Amino acid sequence: MLKKLLLIVGMLMATASFAQVDVNKGDLSALDGVKGIGSATAKRIVDERGKGGNFKDWADFESRVPGIGDKKSVKLSQAGLLVNGKPKAGGEAATAPATASATASATTPATAPAKITAKPPAK
Repeated sequence: MLKKLLLIVGMLMATASFAQVDVNKGDLSALDGVKGIGSATAKRIVDERGKGGNFKDWADFESRVPGIGDKKSVKLSQAGLLVNGKPKAGGEAATAPATASATASATTPATAPAKITAKPPAK
């Protein structure tokens, strides 16, 4: 019985660690739990939210929180951070085409014809 209870508690904790957090609703500990956000960044987010109100969108979030740029916000979105319940648009789409084109160019054969040289017959 105790093993089952511990298993259930462990599963709940594992599920909670992968939960998504909205910057407009998360407290310090919830924001600090997102991979890529430390305690200092979590404090800056909460402080800015207190001064300027809720973040409207990702652009508003990036412009108001020091240290958060486009690249960082993509990583935070992939780690589960949301702004108004939405992940950053283009976060995964921005990396997918580059990977696809790199794969395609690596597997595409050369288009130039091969140069064939024939040796004269030996006498």
